[in-house]
Amino acid sequence: VQLQASGGGLVQPGGSLRLSCAASGFTLDGYAIGWYRQAPGKEREGVSLISSKDGSSTYYSDSVKGRFTISRDNAKNTVYLQMTNLKYEDTAVYYCGTMWDITSVQGLAAMSKYYSGMDYWGKGTQVTVSS
Repeated sequence: VQLQASGGGLVQPGGSLRLSCAASGFTLDGYAIGWYRQAPGKEREGVSLISSKDGSSTYYSDSVKGRFTISRDNAKNTVYLQMTNLKYEDTAVYYCGTMWDITSVQGLAAMSKYYSGMDYWGKGTQVTVSS
């Protein structure tokens, strides 16, 4: 059972990146997925989350709303995070995590903050925004 986050890298301010979170050993469709990030000296922050099954509900932190888009492809057992108009303050290690059967926006909002009960975490991928 494994979650693998990938797609990070070095990008200039205003640039874009797409992160992927791929699952192996289990199927993602019953799980809500969240992208979290942690910068040095800061707490982990939930930035983008998507509901289980069809992904019809999403939640974004204010810091990324309008710039990040989360999506899921259950056929590929993968969740994506499209990041645009990247800023210096987006620099962090990005992690994906799962929680079983969260379908509402309210549930995702809670999941963004109370992540200690996550079922699975992937290893992080570094995103660095620098000129």
